[in-house]
Amino acid sequence: MFRRFPRTGIPEQFGSWSEYEEYLNLLVELKCIDNGKKVWWDLRPHPTFGTLEFRVCDVPTSPRVTITLAALAQAIVVKLYRLRRSNLGFRIYPRALIEENKWRAARWGIDGKLIDFGQRKEVAMRDLAHELCAFVDDVVDELGSRREIEYVNTIVREGTSADRQLQVYRESGDLKAVMQWIVDETRRTA
Repeated sequence: MFRRFPRTGIPEQFGSWSEYEEYLNLLVELKCIDNGKKVWWDLRPHPTFGTLEFRVCDVPTSPRVTITLAALAQAIVVKLYRLRRSNLGFRIYPRALIEENKWRAARWGIDGKLIDFGQRKEVAMRDLAHELCAFVDDVVDELGSRREIEYVNTIVREGTSADRQLQVYRESGDLKAVMQWIVDETRRTA
């Protein structure tokens, strides 16, 4: 339902910070929004804090997974920044193609396949998770997040919270048991 609202989902590509500011200013000027907080893209510059907000993930049930996703997001940003600073390129795909993979990830989870648009073929999500970790490997030690990034391997091997919730339901047939599992999982320390 949220996708029916404007300014949600995958953002358009902006060639510069000034293009992004121009976009926001236009929306404010035309009274579409009163401030930049009314942009709810999956990924956005936060209008107040000067940070990059990754809004694409559901709330993980495990603190450990939350920390892992934050470390992975940080490593991706640092890696892309360094590539750009070194005048090295990376592929930028159209929004429609990214939306395709977003849908596949939501529908099939970690057991599904995403499309590697560069190779023009489907690739197992688990393989792409390993590829992403390899992509950021050269920055994680400096960031002090190797342990957190390596936890991606555990997720790939053991499955996600959604996988375990489905397993609890298959074994018990009881949604209350699933809720109790979620509470217990969330209470575990990182």
